[in-house]
Amino acid sequence: MDFSDLDVIKTEKVMKRFGDFIAVDRVDFVIHRNETIGIIGPNGAGKTTLLNLLTGFYVPDEGAVLYEGREITGDSPEKRVAAGIVRTFQLVRVFDNLSVYENMGLAYYRKKRGSSLPFHMFVANLNHHEIRQRVSESLEMFELGYLSGETVGNLSLGSKRRLEIAMAFVANPIVLALDEPFSGLSDLEIDEVIRVFKKYSHQKTILIVEHKISKLTDIVDRLAVMHEGKIIASGLPKETLEDPEVRRVYWKV
Repeated sequence: MDFSDLDVIKTEKVMKRFGDFIAVDRVDFVIHRNETIGIIGPNGAGKTTLLNLLTGFYVPDEGAVLYEGREITGDSPEKRVAAGIVRTFQLVRVFDNLSVYENMGLAYYRKKRGSSLPFHMFVANLNHHEIRQRVSESLEMFELGYLSGETVGNLSLGSKRRLEIAMAFVANPIVLALDEPFSGLSDLEIDEVIRVFKKYSHQKTILIVEHKISKLTDIVDRLAVMHEGKIIASGLPKETLEDPEVRRVYWKV
């Protein structure tokens, strides 16, 4: 698979310490435009810490983070969202007492108007033609149209997870970062989420941190493995999982 020569996100020797513990250890990492990349690793490997560095929730103690060639090392999560780097919970504020349509409309309106809008302004604009059209299109794309009027609190966990991803997509991010999107889902629900990911393969840049390796390899173009704060392997999923160091770390062989 050919990707744009332009690296969307790049880290240069980023390091993050917590006291004497080095969570991310001078990592060089590149995410290419419109690829789906997965990060795996044992507990405590540094996966979520690296994700937090990319999305602005942590500032590295050393090194730099670049986005489309511009340094964003000190930029806030909100500034990165405005630039197009979205981690699902940054925009996703699911309200169980609202309908699926209302949650989608809120996500879209927040992105366009800012995160601090008064709720009454959202309600007043919910049926605006632009919002109605964009939300309806997105619901159909994520196979949620039949649930448009359903109260979110009544949804299965799998449908709610698809809604969360749809709410991030409706804001049209450039990079979508997800931390364990399959957590708590049954195999059937995971397959529903995977079907959505495959539909948008190579239309968005997607970064997924996940423990369920077998499911992840179905959807990613590239797999990176972290261990003790370092990336020990990165490449095509099958080749990466057969790497001797990865086999030693995961399966002790």
